[in-house]
Amino acid sequence: MAVTGSSGRIGRAVVRALTGAGIATRLLDRVPFPGRPDAFVSGLANVDVLERAFEGAAALVHLAATPDDADFDACLVPDNILGLERVLSAAVRAGIRRWVLASSIQVNIRQSREGPWPVRVTDPITPLRWYAATKVFMESAGYSHARDHGLEVVSIRLGWCPRDMGQVRQIEGEGIAQDTYLSPGDAGGLVLAAVTRPVPAGHHVVFGTSRPVRDWVFDPAPARQLLGWEPLDAWPVGAVAFGP
Repeated sequence: MAVTGSSGRIGRAVVRALTGAGIATRLLDRVPFPGRPDAFVSGLANVDVLERAFEGAAALVHLAATPDDADFDACLVPDNILGLERVLSAAVRAGIRRWVLASSIQVNIRQSREGPWPVRVTDPITPLRWYAATKVFMESAGYSHARDHGLEVVSIRLGWCPRDMGQVRQIEGEGIAQDTYLSPGDAGGLVLAAVTRPVPAGHHVVFGTSRPVRDWVFDPAPARQLLGWEPLDAWPVGAVAFGP
């Protein structure tokens, strides 16, 4: 199992879930993974490293990206556009048939704030800014590769898994953010389901949020029906656990 972005907050949770299920992982991130000297330390531009990391992998979990709005030329284009192309092209060459792509609820963020609720995967997209646009690009690439190569591709529009205490305080102050929270434990369980559950060939989109404090903002049915996944946590479970 190849995991890009393995040293990020969700990446670490995914690696824990996969290894806990007895699944061997091949890790790639620009930051070393604690306790894994075999992990590949590289950005996404190094095609040779990508090909070595993906060789023999049964599935790809692509988490690596600039994780929010940032400088377009310096961050979003090399990481979320060019890097995506390098990763997906390497996965095709490696013959990987199951892809799990980390999209974002920011693809539908305006509807999530304005309604109607719950937001459904069939609703028109209402992206926030350039970061969200790169995730729309990623889903489009996932769709076209699934059709062109007969792949099984699952794009998960991930909820808000805070990366630091500043983001935790933001969620504490906004009720709807608590309803769109994604705990590390639920993130790991969802990706585990997405790589192990039988799914038909094609491109599939699901939302990934933990159980709401008040009511569902994003429709949980696609993840339940496609992957048999139910979240276990609700805000603030896991919110401040920033360890490795």
